[in-house]
Amino acid sequence: MAMASTEDISESRLLLAEYDRIKEEQKTRIGFRDNLLYFTLAAVTTVLAITVQSTQTQLLLAVPVVCLVLGWAYLVNDEKISAIGCYIRDQLGPRLAELSGAHDGVFGWEIYHRDDASRTTRKRLQTAVDLFTYLALPMICVTAFWCSPGVQPLLVTASLAQTLALAVLGWQFLRYAEP
Repeated sequence: MAMASTEDISESRLLLAEYDRIKEEQKTRIGFRDNLLYFTLAAVTTVLAITVQSTQTQLLLAVPVVCLVLGWAYLVNDEKISAIGCYIRDQLGPRLAELSGAHDGVFGWEIYHRDDASRTTRKRLQTAVDLFTYLALPMICVTAFWCSPGVQPLLVTASLAQTLALAVLGWQFLRYAEP
């Protein structure tokens, strides 16, 4: 069995391999996160169409459940995407720059794209879209349920629990929103 040379398993090669792997994970998470938004809108539209067709307003309470589950998945993936970028900028890049002697650093895109003058506005607008999709839309459905005839006390209790859970999710979206 031949032994690998030190060059084959150098720290810089390991760091580059790690970079490739976590960038692939980040890319996969971005695709998944973005598709969650579309899937949420499709699911909500489906629930609303079935509710209107059947005139069973209690079905509106399915919308908060959909938004809570998919919103949490969206938020978790978004946080991991940001954490990967932070790790590359703060840990991996500097270690690789030190090993390679690159004075201007490595992985310049990881820093460059964050300096865009419109970035703050885009981030705020995205947070607004997220809050509308995962908080306002289900609350509109809960309110419509509350205003419908024949509201049952058990379902009102369930809707109040949903409202509390949605408030927590909304708080998490605001907490993780980058300034």
